[in-house]
Amino acid sequence: MAISDPIADMLTRIRNGAKAKFNSVDIPGSTLKVELAKILKNEGFIRNYKFLKDGKQGILRVYLKYGPEQSSVVYQLKRISKPSRRVYVKSKDIKPVYNGLGIAILSTSKGVMSDRTARREKVGGEVLCHIW
Repeated sequence: MAISDPIADMLTRIRNGAKAKFNSVDIPGSTLKVELAKILKNEGFIRNYKFLKDGKQGILRVYLKYGPEQSSVVYQLKRISKPSRRVYVKSKDIKPVYNGLGIAILSTSKGVMSDRTARREKVGGEVLCHIW
């Protein structure tokens, strides 16, 4: 079965896994999803990730992170740019997410990066999602 929005599928799997208190979730792999997982790890929203080769497209295993009393570190994941409606921003128009507590992930001409990095590099692009 073909997924029409693979990024939204990834975010939904992470959201559902965190609500169910899973240790890890498996996601069909792609280069963009690995880049998203790398940003989530660098920003402290997940513990780790691993790309497993299976002879097909591969599997991205994301290890979820929990705080005290098993509360999820990820409060909310929101897909911004969708296949039906793309959202682009200039570097000066990138706003902080949740007063700086969250991040926006952008796909730019210099690769996939967080909103802070995009502002520092002075590059705009497509806003993929907000996470806080």
